[in-house]
Amino acid sequence: MAIFDTKYTNDIIKECDTFKKSNSIEQIRYGCAIGAIHSAFAIPKVIPITHCGPGCAQKQVTSISFYNGFQGGGYGGGSVLPSSNINEKEVVFGGEKRLKELIESAFKVLKADLFVVMTGCIPDIVGDDVGAVVGEFQKKGLPIVYAETGGFKGNNFTGHEILTKAIIDQYVGDYDGPKEQGLVNVWSLLPYHNTFWKGDLTEIKRILEGIGLKVNILFGNKSNGVSEWKNIKNAQFNLVLSPWLGLKTAEHLKEKYGQPYLHVPTIPIGAKETSGFLRKVVEFAGLDKSKAEKFIEDERKEYYNYLEGFSDFYAEYFWGLPAKFAVVGDSAYNLAVTKFLVNQLGIIPARHIITDNPPEKYRNLIINEYKNIAEDVSIDVEFEEDSYIIHEKLRKTDFGNKPPIIFGTTWERDLVMELKGYIVEIGFPASYEVVLSKSYVGYRGALTLLEKIFTTTVSASA
Repeated sequence: MAIFDTKYTNDIIKECDTFKKSNSIEQIRYGCAIGAIHSAFAIPKVIPITHCGPGCAQKQVTSISFYNGFQGGGYGGGSVLPSSNINEKEVVFGGEKRLKELIESAFKVLKADLFVVMTGCIPDIVGDDVGAVVGEFQKKGLPIVYAETGGFKGNNFTGHEILTKAIIDQYVGDYDGPKEQGLVNVWSLLPYHNTFWKGDLTEIKRILEGIGLKVNILFGNKSNGVSEWKNIKNAQFNLVLSPWLGLKTAEHLKEKYGQPYLHVPTIPIGAKETSGFLRKVVEFAGLDKSKAEKFIEDERKEYYNYLEGFSDFYAEYFWGLPAKFAVVGDSAYNLAVTKFLVNQLGIIPARHIITDNPPEKYRNLIINEYKNIAEDVSIDVEFEEDSYIIHEKLRKTDFGNKPPIIFGTTWERDLVMELKGYIVEIGFPASYEVVLSKSYVGYRGALTLLEKIFTTTVSASA
């Protein structure tokens, strides 16, 4: 018979209890602040320079832009990224010299319209004066800025707004001249983290131009790169199209350039939301209403022409379609998809879990949006980052007698099999989606989302 040391056993139990209370997160759904390198190389011809430990940037890229729609890195991301790869020597003696050598080499070897030095945890902790190093190059008139994005400062949503402020303050600069009527800066989806951001921003730019605006979309294939960023200061107003991301940037621009901003919390999907959104913008910007209405009506007509044929399927195939749904994902897509499914399709909401850890000061705003999803629909939304807890909540959700449809991520695939339901991946990580230009927003994106939803349900039922 074995003899156990009870003191040793009790110590292990205490350690386990401590671990349970340590707020560790299973199956994370965002990156750390330096993950905002994606926001940098989402701007055409911009290259981030990472001042961090070995593997920091590579891990962010592998997760956020590879196992998330297999988006790739484009011109300035992926394997292009220069990194100082600092180690024990730099921890002890500082990494400023190494960073200076890296920047000099980057200017010699790489061609970029703007370089952005972004820091990891090590240099921020040991106190490297990155501003002084970068300042030497800025004094020479070279296009370079820096953003202190150590992981302990927050996730990649936080890093994104640190980055945008850095470019605005250090590169765009001060300005107190006239504004251009009809020019808008758009602050919306988080590049790369949102799996469908490229197509979504393209559609957002298209519909805003359709009502008569000139659009600085700032990120993605339709951006003009740093020249567009230089033009930020000339805009009539800023448009924040998200529940909270971009509000901090818009407040900064209001203070810096005196620009007003319009905040629309729900990214529009479908004719109802998109038409309502565009009319809000028309009113705020003082645009020609007759021109805008013609564009809106033309888009609505085309949208409902497509739905006319779809309605036959939707009416006749009711026995095989889900009746209830849950959404697990960042606040922007969670809110947008929920409103679309409730108002356009009449599917019953069962559970809504937001995973991007919005700042506390914005949470009541988000909660109120869910309280008013429709005239007769109010939803209690939850904020949770830990996949273990999220999945336990979904297991306990009443989805009725039909298979549920879960709008989530790759992390939900095994659970959906367990629940005998359907899954549509709408956010990070999405490793069962290959994304080039797909969009789920606006008029056209809504049609793509409908195709995705019901192709998934029909094929799974076959």
